[in-house]
Amino acid sequence: MDADTVWQLYPTPARETPLRGLYLGHALRDIGAAGDRPFVYTNYVQSIDGRIAIPRPSGKGMMVPTDTANDRDWRLFQELAVQADCLISSGRYLRDYAEGKAQEILRVYDEPRFDDLGRWRAERGLSRYPDLAVVSGSLDFPIPPFLTEAGRRVIVLTNGTAAPERMARLRDEGATVVVAGEEDVSGRAAIDALGEQGYRTLYMATGPRVHHLLLADNVLDRLYTTVAHRLLGGQPFSSLVEGDLLRPAVGLRLHALYYDPHALDGLGQQFVCYAR
Repeated sequence: MDADTVWQLYPTPARETPLRGLYLGHALRDIGAAGDRPFVYTNYVQSIDGRIAIPRPSGKGMMVPTDTANDRDWRLFQELAVQADCLISSGRYLRDYAEGKAQEILRVYDEPRFDDLGRWRAERGLSRYPDLAVVSGSLDFPIPPFLTEAGRRVIVLTNGTAAPERMARLRDEGATVVVAGEEDVSGRAAIDALGEQGYRTLYMATGPRVHHLLLADNVLDRLYTTVAHRLLGGQPFSSLVEGDLLRPAVGLRLHALYYDPHALDGLGQQFVCYAR
């Protein structure tokens, strides 16, 4: 089997297919353009025992484990990000970015191996980067000037109890601040607000708590997961959704399943896509 390919196991019949372009072929922008509300999707890499993050060596915060992170998953992460009108993130991301602990989510202009993805976006007349939506109640973060200097929009989604002086500061720094919920940010209100801003494809590229608020309001359309064939163990346990018990449970159907035997020194991994 060619190392540049994976096996599509579902939909059947099984067939060998190129890794490059695998998720571009899902045509998420076409789905978003045809819908009556924004199309929302997310992606996680996890171990067999369901862990998406482990504590940083410093003990401050969490990180994607080096034992599950890999270039083949990272390629598909970028294929999902490049299709978005807007990336949904969190205040922690901007705090980490300001402190030099985080990088740009979309890396297609920084790594030559992703040149084709930069061209893909340019050929469709899209802005260089998707805009950024930040979900936060505390509003305790800065807006780095580089985000807005090139015309990129930053939309801050917060709740009705947020401090007015912090909202005013973020507006002064170039952000659009939207109240999307009373005591907490509401998933539905947040997505509706982004739809009103004109966005049709939204890639949720942050953690399990924002994932929970989208699931709780049934506004997530697709969940992509990479299951790396390693077991991690350890505490605390960080899964792809964290928060109160979802009532009712959120049902998703299998949309696509691929087996990648070449990752992780031959241990392999699965790329799984679930649809609402």
